[in-house]
Amino acid sequence: MKKSLVIAISAVSGGGKTTLTKELASKLPKVSVLHFDDYTFHGPENLAKWSKEGADHNAWNLAPLVEDVLLLKERYDYILLDYPFAYQNHWMKDFINIAVYIDTPLDVALARRMLRDYPEGSAEEIRNDLSYYLSYGREAYLEMEHKIKPNSDLVIDGTLSREEIMQRIIEEIHKR
Repeated sequence: MKKSLVIAISAVSGGGKTTLTKELASKLPKVSVLHFDDYTFHGPENLAKWSKEGADHNAWNLAPLVEDVLLLKERYDYILLDYPFAYQNHWMKDFINIAVYIDTPLDVALARRMLRDYPEGSAEEIRNDLSYYLSYGREAYLEMEHKIKPNSDLVIDGTLSREEIMQRIIEEIHKR
């Protein structure tokens, strides 16, 4: 089997992983990109409850993503994963060569998410989302900071420019 480099890019929602993954793909040769959000997985039905109970990342059956990675490893030099779990899921951990965590402050990530998700949103929609964030979302994001960040190979300040973040990832790729 061909040896592809699989790079998982994690961050909280609004942390910049999708934008970064797309831009990084334009800088690398023979690259494929997989986005976690494009899949339907068998996982916890209640994410708030899952997070409160310790966020067991192995509760997610990521078989469809694993299948795609295995298929793409034969055709591409690089596979970029816009993927929130780094090495924390036993289905995926053995396929990842570099786990990157974009460490974006929660206030910056929240502001980005609000701007992204509600360009024409009503004040009521924004209030509801912020209320949900305070009740459930923030706890899940803090869980990522406690489990995903320390288990990543490379942690990058999410307030740096995209160019600086990409350069640091490319430097890490060249080291391998």
